[in-house]
Formats: sequence, structure tokens, C-alpha cells
Amino acid sequence: MVAVLDVCGAMEVLMKNPKGEKFNTLLQTASLRLAPDLYVSELSNTLWKYYRAKLLTFDECNQYIERGINLIDIFINSKEIWKEAFAEGIKNNHPVYDMYYAVIARRNSGILVTNDGDLAKICKKNSIGYIF
Repeated sequence: MVAVLDVCGAMEVLMKNPKGEKFNTLLQTASLRLAPDLYVSELSNTLWKYYRAKLLTFDECNQYIERGINLIDIFINSKEIWKEAFAEGIKNNHPVYDMYYAVIARRNSGILVTNDGDLAKICKKNSIGYIF
């Protein structure tokens, strides 16, 4: 099984939140874990917010970012799928950066691992596998 992990899902795993255990189990059983290359910037920005709010130290943020990056086997170049992601963003009235994850899941017959309820609804509507 191919798993596509978005940053919302990754944060559940990294912070050991309630869904994190379920998500982590799925990721560990996946034969391949994918994400768009923008995952690294999105993850870094999310942890920057934790640092800015004084919830984590600089070193803790660095450790979480590194662990989050290591959850992914292959990063897909956004340049290769931007047209499809953009069209899906328009079609679904949803931010394009989220649609990169859905497009990768659809293209690879994968399961999107997300804690984003709106994105999960879009996956359901478009017959894209997901776990929420």
C-alpha cells in the first residue's frame, strides 16, 4: 500500500496526538510513503509557529522537522503536478497546496493520511483513498 502523508497527518504522528498512533501504524505498514516536495517547507513553517508561540525550543523544532522529513520515502517534484493540483484546487474550491497531496494519492492509488477534515471530504467526494 502507498501512503501519502500531509503535514496535518505528520504533526499528529510527531506530536503523538490521538490520531498519531493510528496514522503511524498505517505509515509503518506502507510499502511506500510519498509527499510533494512542498511538504518540507510546510512542515518547517508549522514548527516555526510552535517555536514562535514558545511551545518548543529551536532544537526541538529541528528534531521534529528532521523526524517528519524521515517519515517520507520519496518527495514528488511539485513542478511535475502543478497543473493538475491547480485545476483540482479550482474544481474543489480548496487551497492548491493541499491538492498536491490528493493528486499524488490519486496518481499512485494511494491512501492520503491527513488530519484535515475538509481535505478528507474532498478525497471522499473524488474517490481518493484517505484515512482521517
